[in-house]
Amino acid sequence: MLSRKNPPTIYDVARSAGVSISTVSRVLNNPERVNESTRLHVLATIDELGFIPKAEARARALRSSGRVGVITPFFTAPSFVQRLRGVASVLTESNYELVIFTVDTLDRLQHYLDTIPLTHNLDGLILISVRVDEKTAERIIQHKLETVLIEYPLNVFSSVEIDDEEGGKMAARYLLGKGHSNFAFVGETNFPKYGINPISSRLKGFQQVLSESNVAFSDAHIWETPYHVDATRFVALERLKTAKMPLAIFSATDLQAIGVIKAVRQLGLRIPEDVSILGFDDLDIADYMELSTVRQPLDESGRVAAELLFSRMLDSNRPIQHIRLPLSLIERGTT
Repeated sequence: MLSRKNPPTIYDVARSAGVSISTVSRVLNNPERVNESTRLHVLATIDELGFIPKAEARARALRSSGRVGVITPFFTAPSFVQRLRGVASVLTESNYELVIFTVDTLDRLQHYLDTIPLTHNLDGLILISVRVDEKTAERIIQHKLETVLIEYPLNVFSSVEIDDEEGGKMAARYLLGKGHSNFAFVGETNFPKYGINPISSRLKGFQQVLSESNVAFSDAHIWETPYHVDATRFVALERLKTAKMPLAIFSATDLQAIGVIKAVRQLGLRIPEDVSILGFDDLDIADYMELSTVRQPLDESGRVAAELLFSRMLDSNRPIQHIRLPLSLIERGTT
């Protein structure tokens, strides 16, 4: 048994796990180079011994303020920026630093989720639009790292979400109410494995209402486009050249809707007379572009997540809460 005066070292972890020091180092720094069973075995040993990497232990001892981490993919995407703005608005009122961990691969996400809890270098964690398996959730709880999820609810953590399928239904009902009978959907339904896929849920709700209304809508009406303005503009240019007018387009994101607007204008078509365009998100730029959209409260989701996190950080006995924020339809000049 290691005494309090002699905290466990990487050598202790290697000896207890029956592996080399380099293997322990790879688990901590390059987990993709370690097979799954070995990685989990070493992590279990780390948990059992209470090992904290030396650099992290020193950083923890030196810091004078609290720290809240946010793990997020698509860090520069406007919707994620607005969520982070909401989180930051709560943190600026307290003595807490915001630490952002960006995700671009499944391995990187798993590395963060494996190592962040054991360093004890954060007081709280917010996960935005990433998947967490039950075993990882158990480790986070074991290390007493208060955590809140945005867009991916789990029973063991508080969460903030919206009903994406209902958002798609709202879009369809609204466009049908405007008298449209010819539709297209713009969005990217192929998401990375580390992220959630709200776009498919929005499409599902949209299709359901059109089907219930006996409106023809096939795969040919689904325009798969990357989450990028110019890439969407390029796809929309090709599709609009042969599309039947008038046409109502539901874009799964405002950013892609802006790409459609640029394509429509480039072809000399009229908005909304020839092409009616409805987005989703209500980004800051949507008002500037006069874009009609299904509004999700992005800033508020970040604020609520941070408030839920702080409430549990102050009192871990407070109940887990799952909050679903309402959607609303904002009508502007594109519909």
